[in-house]
Amino acid sequence: MPSFETSDGVAIAYLDQGEGEPLLLIHGFASSHRVNWQSTGWVSAFNEAGYRVIAPDNRGHGWSDAPHSADAYGMDRMGRDMLELLDHLGLERALMMGYSMGARIAAHLAVAAPEKVEALIIGGLGDQLVQGFGEADDVAAGMRAASMDEVVGETAKGFRVFAEQTGSDLLALAACMEAGRENLTPDMLGKLTMPVLIVVGSEDEVAGDPEALAKLIPGAETAIIPRRDHMRAVGDKATKAAVLEFLERLRKAA
Repeated sequence: MPSFETSDGVAIAYLDQGEGEPLLLIHGFASSHRVNWQSTGWVSAFNEAGYRVIAPDNRGHGWSDAPHSADAYGMDRMGRDMLELLDHLGLERALMMGYSMGARIAAHLAVAAPEKVEALIIGGLGDQLVQGFGEADDVAAGMRAASMDEVVGETAKGFRVFAEQTGSDLLALAACMEAGRENLTPDMLGKLTMPVLIVVGSEDEVAGDPEALAKLIPGAETAIIPRRDHMRAVGDKATKAAVLEFLERLRKAA
């Protein structure tokens, strides 16, 4: 995989595949471009639909460098990685889709640099974007635990199992979760003008309320994926159908 060095010296690996309008995909916590987007069929689906897929591994994840200090993370820093990647590729703007933590990063980007975001797809995240993730400390502690037996809380256990399955650097993930996760405010979201789609599984107990989030963003649409929780919604065919239909409408309207 190609990579580039960010302004603070962290190497970010990324996939750049296909031709057409650029679409930046930002994966979730403890995942990677391969787990979140490639193995689930997203990359091939987007390529077949005529999009150039740019899918980085967030710092602390996948093939990218994995600092163990919380100072190396946070939404501003991880969002800046994405902007620097676009600059590295010579792109002025892109469609953006994020899932879970990746959706939080993408939303922060849309607020901080709206001129870079052609359209925004928020996956696996509802009004937790505003309310905050109340189990961050438990998840961070779960990553630092010596074994699964010491992990407390079902959400923390779920993320620890997922992190071990993906072969993640547990200390880097702990640092990532311990970094400041600044919440966006209703006023910030109310100023967004790009098209927005919010996609969440009907059984997702991590994301928060997608309809409540949509009410804060002018013109935002929602797609609720039946019988899917946080982990299973991302690769579901109904999720792909909703996203591709949204993008096709934008393409026809352009």
